[in-house]
Amino acid sequence: MKDQAPHAFENKKGAEDENVEQASKLAPRMIYEVIRRDGEEELERPTSALFWSGVAAGLMISLSVLGEAILRTYLPDTGSRYLIENLGYSLGFLVVILGRMQLFTENTITTVLPFMARPGLGMLGCVMRLWSIVLGANVLGAFAVGALFALTSAIPDDLRPAIEDLSRHATGFAPAEAFMRAIPAGVLVASIVWMLPQAESSSFWVIVAFTWLIAAGDFTHIIAGSVEAAYLIWQGLLGIPDALLQFFLPVLAGNIIGGTVVFALLAYGQVREEI
Repeated sequence: MKDQAPHAFENKKGAEDENVEQASKLAPRMIYEVIRRDGEEELERPTSALFWSGVAAGLMISLSVLGEAILRTYLPDTGSRYLIENLGYSLGFLVVILGRMQLFTENTITTVLPFMARPGLGMLGCVMRLWSIVLGANVLGAFAVGALFALTSAIPDDLRPAIEDLSRHATGFAPAEAFMRAIPAGVLVASIVWMLPQAESSSFWVIVAFTWLIAAGDFTHIIAGSVEAAYLIWQGLLGIPDALLQFFLPVLAGNIIGGTVVFALLAYGQVREEI
């Protein structure tokens, strides 16, 4: 019996230590490692898997436009409507992020961390390959669903004015302003990626809060905005050259800078000495 007491104490202490470890917050180094490993896995995925996942993300991100249009259409026109209607913007991001679909702006941090860990032309080529596949697939999905909204009766006529207003606003910034407004959006999406390993059961609310902030802050997002640009292009309300020069290229550059140059470098900088 005397011999059993120390063992019982050690077992109890071991169980307590395990519980404390599980309950404690993840250190930045551990969050970095989780995202880096996810990025490594994404870089190794076959082209077809990346492509179809990217197309699915481009299609489903349209729920952000649709959700915002529904709330704008049917909510009473009060001073608080703007803040409430922007909750609809979170719908597409919830489906895409929780569904683990390939969204280009997520990859501006996920796949860059492996490159920072092992910089080189080979790794850079892998990152550029994934970016080009995912971006192209996202835009293809966005244009497909844009055609569905603009050219068919899939969307009720009551929603069309709101979708057109949202689309004109999203694509109507001057190029320099569109670029600057895209930087915070890139930072916010990268922030979501950084927080999800720690968020666990609160992932839903993290995504809702930060994507609502993108919409409420009137920031520009390349993929959700591509749905809106596509809607206007299919209806002949926006020319492709104008869409490229005024919206697509400035917003793409801003999202990349926000997610990669700003957030990813800061995230890497705080753990560089530890890894």
